[in-house]
Amino acid sequence: YSFCTLLRIDKKLFKIIMAKYLAAYALVALKETPAKSTVEAVLKAGGVAVDAAALDEVFAQFEGKDFAELAAEGKQKIGAGGAPAAGGAAPAAAAAAGGAAAPPAAATP
Repeated sequence: YSFCTLLRIDKKLFKIIMAKYLAAYALVALKETPAKSTVEAVLKAGGVAVDAAALDEVFAQFEGKDFAELAAEGKQKIGAGGAPAAGGAAPAAAAAAGGAAAPPAAATP
C-alpha cells in the first residue's frame, strides 16, 4: 500500500503537502544541515500545520543523502528534458482548451 492509501489522502493533496515540506527542507539546507526542529519552525512560520508523520517521511527520504548533490542531479534532469519548459506549457494548454495562444510580446528597444 502507498502512504496515501494508508492515510486515505488524495494523492494530489499529498503531493502539495509534501512539496511544502520539501521546500522548507530545501530552505534550511541552503544554510545548514536540516534538523526536524528547524524545518518544523520554517513550516510553522509559513502557516503550515506540521504533521509529524509527513516530516518524518521527508527526513527518511533524505537519510544518508547529500541534498546539494540530489538538487544538482535534479537540475540536470530538468535541463535534459525531464520536465517541459515553461515557455511551451501555456501555448499547449491554450491549444488543448480549444483556444489560440496569445502572440508573443514584442520586444521593446
